[in-house]
Amino acid sequence: MAKNLVIVESPAKVKTVKKYLGSSYDVVASKGHVRDLPKSTLGIDVENDYEPKYITIRGKGDTLAELKRLAKEAKKVYLATDPDREGEAISWHLAQALNLDDGKKARITFNEITKPAVAASLKNSRDIDMNLVDAQQARRALDRLVGYGISPILWEKVKRGLSAGRVQSVALRMICDRDDEIDRFIPEEYWLLDALVSIHGEKKPIVARFFGTAYGKIDIHNKDELDQIMKQIDGKEMRIDEIKHSPREKKSPFPFVTSTLQQEASKALNFSTQKTMRIAQQLYESGHITYLRTDSVRVSDEALASAQAYIGANYGKEYVSYVKAPGKQGSKIQDAHEAIRPTDITVTPDQLKSKLDRDNFRLYQLIWKRFVASRMTNAKFEVTAINFCVSDYVFKATASKQTFDGFMRVYTSADDEKEEKNNVVSNLTDDAMIDGVQYDPSQHYTQPPAHFTEASLVKAMEEQGIGRPSTYSPTITTILARRYVRKEKKNLVVTELGKVVNDIMVTAFPDIVDITFTAKVEEKLDKIEEGEMEWKKVLREFYPGLKESIDEARSKLTRIKVKDEETDVICDKCGRNMVIKFGPHGKFLACPGFPECRNTMSIVEKAGAVCPKCGKELIIRKTKKGRRYYGCEGYPECDYMSWTKPGTKKSDKEEQVVIED
Repeated sequence: MAKNLVIVESPAKVKTVKKYLGSSYDVVASKGHVRDLPKSTLGIDVENDYEPKYITIRGKGDTLAELKRLAKEAKKVYLATDPDREGEAISWHLAQALNLDDGKKARITFNEITKPAVAASLKNSRDIDMNLVDAQQARRALDRLVGYGISPILWEKVKRGLSAGRVQSVALRMICDRDDEIDRFIPEEYWLLDALVSIHGEKKPIVARFFGTAYGKIDIHNKDELDQIMKQIDGKEMRIDEIKHSPREKKSPFPFVTSTLQQEASKALNFSTQKTMRIAQQLYESGHITYLRTDSVRVSDEALASAQAYIGANYGKEYVSYVKAPGKQGSKIQDAHEAIRPTDITVTPDQLKSKLDRDNFRLYQLIWKRFVASRMTNAKFEVTAINFCVSDYVFKATASKQTFDGFMRVYTSADDEKEEKNNVVSNLTDDAMIDGVQYDPSQHYTQPPAHFTEASLVKAMEEQGIGRPSTYSPTITTILARRYVRKEKKNLVVTELGKVVNDIMVTAFPDIVDITFTAKVEEKLDKIEEGEMEWKKVLREFYPGLKESIDEARSKLTRIKVKDEETDVICDKCGRNMVIKFGPHGKFLACPGFPECRNTMSIVEKAGAVCPKCGKELIIRKTKKGRRYYGCEGYPECDYMSWTKPGTKKSDKEEQVVIED
């Protein structure tokens, strides 16, 4: 008897989906896309109304042949690719490549890989949504027209291997603009004046900050202004002028969406956006969390009911929130999927600890805690505001005491944990006796805006409507891989190459790197998805202006030479200062006298620890897949290696050294 065939994208999903289906179903993977635009040519027939030319992806012939065989024998073919635009497009390409009849094919989606969700998807199969497919075709075509149109200009005017992109170039501009803002920043002096007020009966002094007078706030700009204030208050009696008690609530957080998960994982777990999405994909495919690419905080009624029951049973009825999370808010939110949450709230992180590796466990724990907290009541505080008066001046202090922990019993964000500790007071009254006051002035300077981190760039891109949940991580990965930007600790800092590329883009292609223009393009893609716009219309409006800019750039831009970063390391063959170059396996040192001098050296990081086997220095190496490990500099004589840094330290600071090849 013929079986039904279910085609998913990832081989990792096959096992998870298969266990929920009976023997009458075969489950196989397409292993991602099977058709795409050709790499060697533009693949968009501009003269024929932007008709795309799709071909079978190289290396997918055997996979397609097997899928065709299984599809021919199957009773019905269920296309179960990811529930987003790209997944819909993959299903459409599969249907085209496998020559599936309308009566034989069916599209199914599930926001989570659980038995009820898979069963429900089979009962609610549908036709392929061509609005979603067309939105993805439009995005792919726009990106191809920009990339294949502008990148050759960069190769010609700067050097080969560079690229431009509809979203990546805007992200690069945002980083460049922020770095320019930092460079232009002129710090201004200001002073803070704190009073450490010792009150009779209180264990610790209360820290009160200078505010001004009863008529308004006064800023202290310099030492002279500070001295004038100190002359009037030094030695004068301080008194409590007013005490106000007021309740305050800290709202429970929303469950994670793609951008907030990336931001919090960066802050709390030190994960890159790429790592966060890779691990989240694994958790989704293994059935532990719902779909990971979403911009909606909406949660299903079933999940809400399950969360309320779990919280009530494990924490108490007073912790259960009955406020329903909002749906779509604002034009930039697609609301296609639920928020990211555990598929089963009763599966606690501790229950999975032995089944998941360390990083998967930590991310699951973060998602689980955030979702549970999102369905709990607000945390409650009693805030005490105290005004101290001395002479004609006012000092203000606040003290906060938690009266109900609410969601904070389960979860506090990385930002919450960094908040300074508050003053603590007991039963302070207006007539409390002040035992003494100690003044603590401090000089400060205004600080420039912070460099973007991966987390803050994702937040800024989301706020500006640049890209969508599926594009944040690939965009950052691309600008790092192209070496337009480098990471200094967590900061994203533009390189000299990045500055040159951005200058070209701003000069020759201002629309492409215009934030408002790019956001409007995203809104048009959303309209295509909603069936309100024909997909080729976007290309017709977009491409003529781009083509004109490309032609003008090719004729007017001059070639720009980007200098390699020079080091203090001297070439031992010709005496020149070595420069940093980049190869397939990372950066290395090369002599700038090439081709006359072909000397190269490796750049190796010392780990700041000694080899426990032979006592030599340990150095940081990388596997072929990029994972860091610690190896002995005496290799191959000493074969010691470790994934973790040994506890025996030779120095606290890792340094960069050069070893000749």
